[in-house]
Amino acid sequence: MAVQPVTSSIDTILGPDGATLLTHQCKTIPRTGLHLPGPDCVERLYGASDRPTRVLSSLQALVGSGRLAGTGYVSILPVDQGIEHSAGASFAPNPMYFDPENIVKLAIEGGCNAVASTLGVLGSVARKYAHKIPFLLKVNHNEFISYPNTFDQIRFASVRQAFDMGAMGVGATIYFGSEESKRQIQEVTGMFQQAHELGMFTVLWCYLRNAAFKTKETDYHVAADLTGQANHLGVTLEADIVKQKLPETNGGYTALNFGKTSRKVYSDLTSDHPIDLTRYQVANCYMGRVGLINSGGASAGESDLKEAVRTAVINKRAGGMGLISGRKAFQRPMPEGVKLLNAIQDVYLCKDITIA
Repeated sequence: MAVQPVTSSIDTILGPDGATLLTHQCKTIPRTGLHLPGPDCVERLYGASDRPTRVLSSLQALVGSGRLAGTGYVSILPVDQGIEHSAGASFAPNPMYFDPENIVKLAIEGGCNAVASTLGVLGSVARKYAHKIPFLLKVNHNEFISYPNTFDQIRFASVRQAFDMGAMGVGATIYFGSEESKRQIQEVTGMFQQAHELGMFTVLWCYLRNAAFKTKETDYHVAADLTGQANHLGVTLEADIVKQKLPETNGGYTALNFGKTSRKVYSDLTSDHPIDLTRYQVANCYMGRVGLINSGGASAGESDLKEAVRTAVINKRAGGMGLISGRKAFQRPMPEGVKLLNAIQDVYLCKDITIA
């Protein structure tokens, strides 16, 4: 039996931020109105929906894998950065990860619920590993070798290819707010429908992308109100899990003076606290009926462990379903990457860290 992680060790990693993050009580959207992760989450959250039985089986395989098996929480290793950021930028810090097998090995050794990557990465080792850890095939990407660079998610793989290699799920990104978003919404809707028909779960990267969302003072790509709306659009497409960046600010609608919102979003439903901001993201995922996983963000070096644990604490206490963290883990030696992934998972295994 695994040893129960202790709050004191997590508090030590967090440092001065620990007290406010571990003791905060949310007074905006109460936890009593949320649908929270748990051992029965597949039946309770998805069982009454129109998802085919095989999708429920795939979701059960996801939450039944890795160190977090049986908790309802997920820890996913995503490694598709070689397309968008270039393979050199992604793997030069640790060249062993040019080899796709080491990506899958890291996910397994790190106790992850699943590994998310490209058609080429997962396809190259599918017969050896697809039955050992759930595969999540990312079907679209943004490539940056065209010049000048453009921001667009285009198809790199088909849903059928994911099914044929034995993947349990498919993932896709939509750049909400971009000129191309309407086409992306239509493409992803069709792909997710096909994935469900074939019995695979779906994960949507609900990212914002518009130059107007970033002012001289603030980057509203990570505003709680705008990312919350992106989440709400994602669950409308029947994403089974939504991936979103951790909110760092708020008030995008009002600062940019577009769209329509309510003053209560800012006076009643959110505060300046990161847990409350993330709670609003969860609320936009049908109050947690669809799981929210936050991304781990870019690697910053020595602060990676603290930032990863901090994000996990915020996500869990807000009512989220887990974390998807890649560069912080694979841009370092494998033992260190495993340690970082385990530290994230320890937050979700720690019974003393509860929903705020």
